[in-house]
Amino acid sequence: MKSAAVVNYAPEEGAVEIREIDKPAIGKEDVLLDVSHVGICGSDLHQWTADHSWPVNYPVVLGHEFGGHVAEVGSGVENWQEGDRVVSETAAIIDKDNPMSRQGLYNLDPTRKGFGYGTDGAMTRYVRVPARCLHKVPDAIPFEHACLTEPCSVAYNAVVENTRIKPGYRVVVLGPGTIGILCAAMAGLCGAEVAIVGLKSDEHRLDIAGEYGCDTIIGDATDWANNYDGLGADCVIDAAGVSATLEIALELVRPNGAVTKVGWGPQPLDYSLDPLVQKNVALQGSFSHNWPVWERVLSLMYTGQLDVSPIIGGIWPITEWRTAFEKMHKGEMVKNILKPV
Repeated sequence: MKSAAVVNYAPEEGAVEIREIDKPAIGKEDVLLDVSHVGICGSDLHQWTADHSWPVNYPVVLGHEFGGHVAEVGSGVENWQEGDRVVSETAAIIDKDNPMSRQGLYNLDPTRKGFGYGTDGAMTRYVRVPARCLHKVPDAIPFEHACLTEPCSVAYNAVVENTRIKPGYRVVVLGPGTIGILCAAMAGLCGAEVAIVGLKSDEHRLDIAGEYGCDTIIGDATDWANNYDGLGADCVIDAAGVSATLEIALELVRPNGAVTKVGWGPQPLDYSLDPLVQKNVALQGSFSHNWPVWERVLSLMYTGQLDVSPIIGGIWPITEWRTAFEKMHKGEMVKNILKPV
């Protein structure tokens, strides 16, 4: 049985196309997932435009934000059965004996490979998934929301686990993309006062960010950061996909504050990090997520504390992937979703 798939086939700009691929075979510890919905991530766009900074195993089916129903179960899989509603984590390949994996931090295993770049992802009808990656999705959460558990988990890990934001903090988020908006939402759930910053071209996305109760700023956020006591924001979450914004973060953060870098930026730094030293600032990176984070996010969705509907621009059949990609790339929509069938 063959299915249409969105395939990134070479390290060149525009090297993405629809191909017919075979239904994947599964191993004894895998399940075969019948994909319901798959979100388009900024990383998918970066592979399409060939300005990414990570190795890709070409050709590869794109897509790592997905959910669906279990269609087949491997002979060694327990506790899952056909028809179960699930979402999948992204760590498709890990070394279970790596010290990070043994701590439950398999997201930081240096040999980790994810769906959509290291192995075939979910922009197709069926995807092979290790059973250890699965999480049960309550019936109350529709798949067009559940498939966005992954970016929500990126934000939760950055804001809650790595930055440990507390009630009363004043937080600046740089970059109103999917992750930036979700980081702002998470910071608000932690009880922080939040501002999210973008460019003039980001007005539409900033309007969407405002639906999460945060202040929105075009351009310079200095006045907002200094408004309380003149010293700056308690924390800056840098969710922009460039390196230059780290310099802005160091300007906005208060002495003894914190900066968390969650946005990827392959460009080299061309500025001094002396403010990091002078202000005694804690600089934290944040990458991916693990099992407990996913469970927390699903709980937030289930209870209605986290609503992802404002960021969803549209749901497109997989054959119209290019339109969905282009609308996100142009900033017309924050998050688009593909539906394989």
